[in-house]
Amino acid sequence: MRVRVDPLVCEANAVCVGLAPEVFDLTDDDELQVLRPAVPPEEQDRVRHAVRSCPKAALALEE
Repeated sequence: MRVRVDPLVCEANAVCVGLAPEVFDLTDDDELQVLRPAVPPEEQDRVRHAVRSCPKAALALEE
């Protein structure tokens, strides 16, 4: 599984950061950073939840 962010849609609400901090982070400029684009198996459920919870639908999964 891979996760990606659309930077043109993302508003850096950080919902994903709160749900999966091992995979997502915000830079000092409030831009979302995907720390682990290839999601490890133990994080996949959390990342799926984060993608579904994104208020701007700026995240996508490739399974």
